[in-house]
This record gives sequence, C-alpha cells and structure tokens, in this order.
Amino acid sequence: MFVDQVKIYVKAGNGGDGMVAFRREKFVPNGGPAGGDGGKGADVVFVVDEGLRTLVDFRFKRIFKAEHGEHGMSKSMHGRGAEDLVVKVPQGTIVKDIDTGEIIADLVAHGQRAVIAKAGRGGRGNKRFATPANPAPELSENGEPGQERNVQLELKVLADVGLVGFPSVGKSTLLSVVSAARPKIAAYHFTTIVPNLGMVDAGDGRSFVMADLPGLIEGASQGVGLGHQFLRHIERTRVIVHVIDMSGSEGRVPYEDYMAINNELEQYNLRLMERPQIIVANKMDMPDAEENLKEFKTKIAEDIPVFPISAVTKTGLRELLLAIADKLETTPEFPLNEILEQEDEDTVLYKYVAEEPDFEITREPDGTFVLSGAKIERLFTMTNFERDASISRFARQLRAMGVDEALRKRGAKDGDIVRLLDYEFEFMD
Repeated sequence: MFVDQVKIYVKAGNGGDGMVAFRREKFVPNGGPAGGDGGKGADVVFVVDEGLRTLVDFRFKRIFKAEHGEHGMSKSMHGRGAEDLVVKVPQGTIVKDIDTGEIIADLVAHGQRAVIAKAGRGGRGNKRFATPANPAPELSENGEPGQERNVQLELKVLADVGLVGFPSVGKSTLLSVVSAARPKIAAYHFTTIVPNLGMVDAGDGRSFVMADLPGLIEGASQGVGLGHQFLRHIERTRVIVHVIDMSGSEGRVPYEDYMAINNELEQYNLRLMERPQIIVANKMDMPDAEENLKEFKTKIAEDIPVFPISAVTKTGLRELLLAIADKLETTPEFPLNEILEQEDEDTVLYKYVAEEPDFEITREPDGTFVLSGAKIERLFTMTNFERDASISRFARQLRAMGVDEALRKRGAKDGDIVRLLDYEFEFMD
C-alpha cells in the first residue's frame, strides 16, 4: 500500500510541577525552602529514516503523545526530564499544521530532525521564590503544558527530474531503459499508481534522479483520477520532462495533450510553470509519428526544443539525457518553505504560527467577560491554586499584563463575572 498523505495528532509532554517543601533552619521559623523544580516534558521529534518509503504506518497509529516530566521533590531535588518521543518518517515528508495551513517542517535528508511539538518546561519549586523579605515562600508553579497540534503529513518524492504526461505515453518504459528502475509496465491506463525513482547516468559522468509519476488526466488539479496524488510529487522536481505520445496511438491529438497537461500543472500551482520543461516526442517508431511531430512543431514556439525518441527501440535517448543534465546544472532548487532557525546540524525548527497577543477579551450575551490567549492561558495552567501565595502571584501577573485595565475599558465593574478557560471569578476593581 502506498500512502502519501495522512492526518495525525501530536502532543508534547507537560513539564512536571514544582514542589513546596521545607527543611529545618535555626533562623527561619517555618524552615528553609526545599521544594525542587519539575522536569521538562518530552518534545515530539520527527526524524528522517531513508529506509522508509511511504506513510503507511501512520494509517494505523494516528495519535502520538510524549511523556510528562517528573514533579519536583523535597530536599531540593529536581524532577527527571522526559526523553523525547522520536517518530520516524520517510525522506520527502512535509509536515503542515492543519489548523493554520502553515508548513512546520520539510524533511529531506537522512537523519534530519524537526521538533513538531515543543514540550512544556518544569514548574519552579518554592526554593526558587525565596527572597530576603520572604525566606520561606509557600509558592510553586505547575508544569507548563506541552504543545499539541493536529498535523498533516504529505510525502513528496525527491527527484531532480519528473516525467509528466497522460497515461500510456511511455513514461515507465523510458525510466526502465535509462535507469535500473523496473516499474510495472502494461498496455492499459494507470499502470503506474505509485511514484517510481531511478538513478540515471547521462553517459558523460553526470547523473540525476528521475521519477516516473502517476499519469495525469484532465481535471487532476481538482482531484479527478489520481489527481493530487501525482501533483504533490512534481512540486519537488527541478526539471519537468513532458512525455507525449507523438503517434497518437490512443486516438488523442499530441498538441491537445500538451496543452491539457500544462493547464493541470498551472491550475494546481502556478509555480510549477516556473520550472524548465523539456518536451519528449515518444513512440517515433510508430506510424504517423513523423507527420504528427511536424504539425506539433508548427503550433509551439520555435525556441522550445523537442526531442524525438523511441523508448522501445532506445533511439534518441543520449541527446535527451545530455540535455536534461545540462538543464539541471543551470536550474536552482525550488524551496517549499522558509527555515526560521537552526539549532544545530541535526535539528531544524521551522516557522511556527505567528505569535498571538498576550490576551483577548470578548463578552458573551449574558454579560460574562471571557479572557483568552496562549500566554494568559499558559500562566493560568501553571498556577497552583491550592496555595494562596500562588493565587496572589497570578493576580499580580494579570495586573502587569494590563488585564485589569483592559477589563475596565470594556466596562467591567465590581462583581462582574470573568471566565478564563473553564473557571470563573469575580472582577474586583
């Protein structure tokens, strides 16, 4: 089974809670603070494994949850951090955030790593909050929640050259005679239902990877036939080799085939038309091919080269392969996303969702004020509401963020209800 697109859920580990604990000290009435910090949770990390070819394993497991960090302990002992959850993916995997549509990672090299969901840090124990004015605080933090997200994995094959064209124009035969690849070949449509890769030797010391991709039909850009299953793979290729059955053996007109395929490429992604395209007139050993080629050339621009070949008789292949190698030398790669930062050689972090404001205030029909926002919700989750000192600290944090003033501007008065996540409290001016 070839699987090249799947949706999964990933959840990084929460940080462990900090602890409130004390040890006896002669000059401190309540004893010295001795609560340790919680350990960091585990990240969800995707790693490229060149031994994998499809995303089929993700059809059977779609939920990945990393471990939480250990809670802090007494005697100032820190909780243990959790080991990262490592998920192996094939080369060419693109990871997208389903909710935002943004690319998280583009994984192309063996061993390349990307943090898909970041773990929460451990909460601080009361030892961290000791001050000369308050040498024995009853204050600690809960662990920070780990990031969770719904992501879509897409596999786009890694090839320098992509063969495009209608079904049965001879793409698989061409790949089989110019490389060691052995794609399934038969005289019926959609013989190729999965991408096939082959290493091609141009004959002069240069080589490149060629992909025989599922055949296109009209409407593919809207998902008809194999549709996007083909088109997503062509996005990585640097040079497009457009194979046309110049004999018209299927009853089609070569020029109309040429225009139809290019229309599908353009409808799917305008940037595909930026890639250089080499036209291959295949099946030149068959009747009517020469006459059709002459007519075809009258309908295209004079500066567009056309390479007549016969994949079956292996004629015209050397000139074609040298032309492809020449074109690759002058064609840059087409990046699919923008790298934001790189921590080291193995770990790459990609651009995440743009930062949201610290908080937002909305109002419901019953008059309740609703606070929301990633930062304020994180602070709330990390607050230990079993301790009065922690509650007072949370109130100070809200005031420092400008929440109190913002609520006043929205018309909040004493006794009004304010909701944050599933909790409600009264506003006090």
